[in-house]
Amino acid sequence: MVEQNIDTPFAPVKAEAGPTATPEHPPARAARGKPQRAPGPFIEAQDGTLLFHRDWGAGKPVLFLSGWALSSEMWGYLMLDLADNGLRCVAYDRRGHGRSSDPGRGYDLDTLADDLAAVLEQLDLREVTLVGHSMSGGEIARYLSRHGDRRIARAVFLAPTTPMVLKAPDNPDGLDRLLVEQVRAAMRADYPGWLADNAAPFFMPDTSPATMDWVRQLMLQCSMKALIDCNRASVEADFRDELRRIKVPTLVIHGDRDASAPLPLTGEKTAALVPGGRLIVYEGAPHGLFITHRERLGRDLLAFAQR
Repeated sequence: MVEQNIDTPFAPVKAEAGPTATPEHPPARAARGKPQRAPGPFIEAQDGTLLFHRDWGAGKPVLFLSGWALSSEMWGYLMLDLADNGLRCVAYDRRGHGRSSDPGRGYDLDTLADDLAAVLEQLDLREVTLVGHSMSGGEIARYLSRHGDRRIARAVFLAPTTPMVLKAPDNPDGLDRLLVEQVRAAMRADYPGWLADNAAPFFMPDTSPATMDWVRQLMLQCSMKALIDCNRASVEADFRDELRRIKVPTLVIHGDRDASAPLPLTGEKTAALVPGGRLIVYEGAPHGLFITHRERLGRDLLAFAQR
């Protein structure tokens, strides 16, 4: 099941149609030098794409980046807990995901990193703790290498797919390209069926069928263009050099029963590459540990963000 589940995050997210700019929901533009909340729910990326965001609480800022096919609502439980404990929790929908617009382009990692920069700059967030699940660990690495860490205090890679998924002479335990292409072809042929076949390993045995079905239905709302292009961008990338250049304190949290991003291939290597990187392994945790191990994860994130 490892091959079938690679980079397949599930999470709570209410899917809606992509937004358009209206007087009620204008693109957000922050005043220079003055930390503030955007006047509406949308932030405008460099190419005009509108990114939906949510902003809860007050205190040190934590910015959540969602996994593949997921939107900011996946973080709702954790954001509520952390906001109640004195943190400002911000999350946004990646382009083509959730309530953000689907421009049909810009699903490469450079553009996605620039979208993250737009959110940070337009909200004028500083001393930020970045938290990225699965695919978005790569977005964090690319943002830091492309834009620097002037606004970033620390980073959390949660069940990341970094540093490199594909097999290579210097990455012999990676996945065969042919296998990855077969998985992608299966998604293109019958994405709902593929999700149904591969949902169970994402959760724990005691996860309710209703929750599993709810998450699966939410993932079906993501743009097919975003699904395929983001999968290709993240699975085929090599972040090893970028991880070596991270200077901010970094925490990697990973489950030892992660079928989507096996710990030895991803989390262990990520923590080893980041200078001073710290790895916490959750025994028995799957890829969806932000649901299945939410209380423990909330405690670890709170302690790390308040350092």
